[in-house]
Amino acid sequence: MASTAGKVIKCKAAVAWEAGKPLVIEEVEVAPPQAMEVRIKILFTSLCHTDVYFWEAKGQNPVFPRIFGHEAGGIVESVGEGVTELAPGDHVLPVFTGECKECSHCKSAESNMCDLLRINTDRGVMIGDGQSRFSINGKPIFHFVGTSTFSEYTVIHEGCVAKINPAAPLDKVCVLSCGISTGLGATINVAKPPKGSTVAIFGLGAVGLAAAEGARLAGASRIIGVDLNSDRFEPARKFGCTEFVNPKEHTKPVQQVLAEMTNGGVDRSVECTGNINAMIQAFECVHDGWGVAVLVGVPNKDAEFKTHPMNFLNERTLKGTFFGNYKPRTDLPSVVEKYMSGELELDKFITHSVPFSEINTAFDLMLKGESLRCIIRMDE
Repeated sequence: MASTAGKVIKCKAAVAWEAGKPLVIEEVEVAPPQAMEVRIKILFTSLCHTDVYFWEAKGQNPVFPRIFGHEAGGIVESVGEGVTELAPGDHVLPVFTGECKECSHCKSAESNMCDLLRINTDRGVMIGDGQSRFSINGKPIFHFVGTSTFSEYTVIHEGCVAKINPAAPLDKVCVLSCGISTGLGATINVAKPPKGSTVAIFGLGAVGLAAAEGARLAGASRIIGVDLNSDRFEPARKFGCTEFVNPKEHTKPVQQVLAEMTNGGVDRSVECTGNINAMIQAFECVHDGWGVAVLVGVPNKDAEFKTHPMNFLNERTLKGTFFGNYKPRTDLPSVVEKYMSGELELDKFITHSVPFSEINTAFDLMLKGESLRCIIRMDE
């Protein structure tokens, strides 16, 4: 790789030219990394619902042409001026949010919301000089959340790159770049269920199943999955869920159903749907005195959270979380080690695998609800 340092690299990338239209494999030029940037050879990437959401661009600011992708694993090809913690050959996970290590958030033990590198879905350029590192025939192609991993090579700010154990299989740990870590951390880092406790998980998609996995790792005795789709129930058992509730099958509010199941309410709940009603239910179903509810899903911009103040006065706690409260550079290496030791099971999240040339198949599978995570093999 050293022979390419400082030079423009031509490679294949899946370009989204228009909202909702199939991605097109194009030859793109990838510029060398500038100050505080690294260029990474992506070996494996996976498709997260966030990619699909912004590709559809039904309610967001459309930024096209664009290279999506933000869950991936790769190897550093070259580094720009000022980069001190990464070197060519390092195995890394790109992350959609960063850790500059200098701002008040990064210096706080309680926050991972970096002032400099916090997620920005509208920005399609690098923060250093406001330019894109991708181009086709001189025309810039925009970045996505600072990562753009649907390209054989990409350029990312150093603060958004986690250096990991080189023995870790990148085709597995790449899924830790976003959704799985978000759900896992929401339970382990924020809800913090005591051993033997009862946990309710609202929404059994990939993030919710990761939250259930976190409850399993924490030693919860009962993990109750709540979802409107009963077809999700049986597969969720391998992620630790012990019982299930479909709100459509009950005439009572689901928070009342859960309270009756658990002698007054669950000890912890984690909401992973983004539905405002589910958020309220997740809060109101926790036990008074010690119950903690954690919100993970992103609601509609016009949604309002409404509950009676007595729910707070009766000592229920409501929390929110971003990326499971993990600091990307500091904490992700240790999450990878949980997988390496056999404590964290990742393989069960990976339901499909396709070559890069068939990346649109991954979108089809997710749109049909048939995949949790589809790994895209970049070298095929």
